Amino acid sequence: MAEIPVAPQYKLGLALSGGSIKGFAHLGVLKYLDEVGLSPDIIAGTSAGSIMGAFYASGYAPQEIYDLFSKVGFLKATSLALTDGGLFRTTSFHRLLKRNLPYKRLEQLPLPMRIVATDLDAGVEHVFTEGRLADIILASCTVPILFTPVVIDGHTYVDGGLFRNFPVTTIRQDCQTVIGVNLGPVQPHECEHTMLSVANRSWELVFRQNAIPDCAACDYLLESPEVTRYGMFEVSAAESLMKIGYELAKQELAPLVPSTNSNIKHEE
Repeated sequence: MAEIPVAPQYKLGLALSGGSIKGFAHLGVLKYLDEVGLSPDIIAGTSAGSIMGAFYASGYAPQEIYDLFSKVGFLKATSLALTDGGLFRTTSFHRLLKRNLPYKRLEQLPLPMRIVATDLDAGVEHVFTEGRLADIILASCTVPILFTPVVIDGHTYVDGGLFRNFPVTTIRQDCQTVIGVNLGPVQPHECEHTMLSVANRSWELVFRQNAIPDCAACDYLLESPEVTRYGMFEVSAAESLMKIGYELAKQELAPLVPSTNSNIKHEE
């Protein structure tokens, strides 16, 4: 007897990739979705995608998230460590998360969310669906060597991008339709011979490779080479990146827009 197919739990899923400062492009996509009345039923996020996704799932408007993070530079969010497994501590950034997130636990979010980190001890990808929200976001964003690892329930975690920078497959089987925003397209360019440039370029290549199956799993894939122009911590590019995300969503997601919103005026 043939098995009866089970309908997906969620109608629309949204997957937000890692990408350091390029995460501001996610806010442009979210702004467009709000304007046209496309509300995701679940979000998956890695690294920068976990930050933007968690605040959006908490009830923040995209512009409010922009206002909160566009003035937070690298030096304001970190302090020099040189021990504890990383060059910089993220204690200040952790405090910012706890102070501004209205929900303390991931499972309390009004909009369901899954956050990807890397379990450094077990050497595997870990998908969080519950737990202390600020700790989980921090773990997902902790770039190895650059930042000190995060310990949660006795396990050591670093950036989820090592295994799943673009977490489409994290929600794919549970969603009828998935929009994926990948901030990891890699363009050929001559890499500067500085520690940060070499590290950033190396991470980009790792992230590109592990994102291949997730790109293929999208119903709507949003990528733009324009985001690659900006450096890892170039906060001054936040406004430009948000505009790139908005225009990209406007261009690629038109088939999904409800007909009742077809006359909505968008920003040019």
